[in-house]
Amino acid sequence: MNKQLSVIGVPMDLGQMRRGVDMGPSAIRYAGMVERLEQLSYTIEDLGDIEIPRPKHQTDVKHDNLRNLHEIAEGTSRLAEAVDQVIENNRFPLVLGGDHSIAMGTLAGVAKHYNNLGVIWYDAHGDLNTADSSPSGNIHGMPLAASLGIGHEKLTGIHGYSPKIKPENIVIIGARSLDEGEKVLIKEQGIKVYTMHEVDRMGMTKVIEETVDYLKDRTDGVHLSLDLDGLDPNDAPGVGTPVMGGLSYRESHLAMEMLHQSEMITSAEFVEVNPILDEKNKTAGVAVGLMGSLFGETLK
Repeated sequence: MNKQLSVIGVPMDLGQMRRGVDMGPSAIRYAGMVERLEQLSYTIEDLGDIEIPRPKHQTDVKHDNLRNLHEIAEGTSRLAEAVDQVIENNRFPLVLGGDHSIAMGTLAGVAKHYNNLGVIWYDAHGDLNTADSSPSGNIHGMPLAASLGIGHEKLTGIHGYSPKIKPENIVIIGARSLDEGEKVLIKEQGIKVYTMHEVDRMGMTKVIEETVDYLKDRTDGVHLSLDLDGLDPNDAPGVGTPVMGGLSYRESHLAMEMLHQSEMITSAEFVEVNPILDEKNKTAGVAVGLMGSLFGETLK
């Protein structure tokens, strides 16, 4: 794994309705992220936070059933440019959220540098909605669809090209809350999904082994997009859309350790940490712990 890390914070809370997730990057830094990774001999460059535009009106503004469309498109475009530059500088981009809508910007900046970028989507949700299928109009439920080129052109066209990724290069792990439209899209696109049923039945070791085998020959880089609501709310309470019955703290550390051993992860983001909903910054601490495992921390 590239030992030169560039950290980008994205204080975005426009993709959903619960305030506070914009403080996620600060909470993760406060939980000791830089010190943890420096102990693993990484050189850390913290680029600070992307400036996120605010809606001109305090009321929720929807365009074509998409809440805060223009501001999210602008903010994620800024993120895409920053991530693009990090990779140009031969550094590993580590992005801190913010709500999961930021993944549109991260993927836009990353995928430009690969012919077949793989994506591991570690999440309770599929994030495969569009304006037509979304019950809420919240864009944090749409970034994976937009990155596939499905959805509103202001979201699919971030950073000037579309699509960013191919459906056969995606693996979703930990899904347990999928809308009907997302289920249809998963079947139509042939997206590989390990729901909690598969994780429980197979065990995390087998899930990651299969994921690595599935992606290693078809991709030339792999992005990890980890939503803290992929974990069970008992382990990660500070998230905006908690879903009971999630991945455990121990399972998640095992997954990160195995992904480190695979040597295939070329970029990563950790999203949806909401300190207002948290318990003594517990969820940010979990995020930092998982980063430690992803970047090579071991017990011996």
